[in-house]
Amino acid sequence: MKQISVSKNEAGQRLDKLLAKYLNLASKNFLYKMLRKKNITLNGKKANGNEMLVQGDQIKIFLSDETFDKFSNIQVQAADSSDLAIIYEDSDILILNKPAGMLSQKAKPSDVSMVEKIIQYTLETGKLSKEELRSFQPAVCNRLDRNTSGLLIAGTSLIGLQTMAKLLKNRTMHKYYYCIVDGALKQSQRIKGYLTKNTVTNQVTVTKNPISEQSQWIETEYIPIANNGNWTLLEVWLVTGRTHQIRAHLASIGHPIIGDGKYGNREVNQLCLKKYGLNHQLLHAIRLEMPLIEGELSQLSEQSFTAPLPKLFLTIIRKEKLECSEK
Repeated sequence: MKQISVSKNEAGQRLDKLLAKYLNLASKNFLYKMLRKKNITLNGKKANGNEMLVQGDQIKIFLSDETFDKFSNIQVQAADSSDLAIIYEDSDILILNKPAGMLSQKAKPSDVSMVEKIIQYTLETGKLSKEELRSFQPAVCNRLDRNTSGLLIAGTSLIGLQTMAKLLKNRTMHKYYYCIVDGALKQSQRIKGYLTKNTVTNQVTVTKNPISEQSQWIETEYIPIANNGNWTLLEVWLVTGRTHQIRAHLASIGHPIIGDGKYGNREVNQLCLKKYGLNHQLLHAIRLEMPLIEGELSQLSEQSFTAPLPKLFLTIIRKEKLECSEK
């Protein structure tokens, strides 16, 4: 017999959903059969599976250890967490400085992404046990492109995931980026348009008017920090958050990001590869500004978090004379 005391991370979901995580190799029919036969009970009573769980609920699964193990499998992909650059950590979230070249989350089963590194870290530090990973796994809340560096938020508890997801969805958390673009920009501006994604090529198109029902409204605000006559260092506020938004939006006004192989200037990118060994776009999520948060996670209320620029980014700023003493 297996007894489960519903934890904080497991509360707020239906019983059948939690059972499907513990007995992840079992069919739905098997789970409902066990519920009907009272081989699975909730707080000592027969259950249907649609009950919403609260912390402290007691679930009993009257199966032999052999049968339970047959229908349960925990898989944790090995990953090296020693190179995680942690900006902030508490019991609910991690804020990390993701390097360029690393996936936020895996694209195929064999990938090792930031998620696998974060899971490994929570196991190594005791924030979560392997048993707890049956029902809850940390995940990233915002996604950065593989070749974009900077601040990445991960929820290491259910409330952490839910709260960060809510702040991102209602846009009360502000995200700022640094990038270097082709051309000289001297005035701050908020640019607007519609973004349409091609799922086949994984590229987006930005237009002034929607071109299909899938077109999404976008807004991007930028402030020039410094320019050398040819390139400009920008601070960008991502007002809306869409796939490749900053990269495609700036390219659509004739100022693509240096090093961007998808939306950038091929000739300029080749020169940068030869001169600096640059093989990714110079786009870095530099700052997060939290709104007022009440209740749980209030310790994050109105806090700001900054991720240092990568070494190569700083080198290019210096050598291309894009430094500015005053912002």
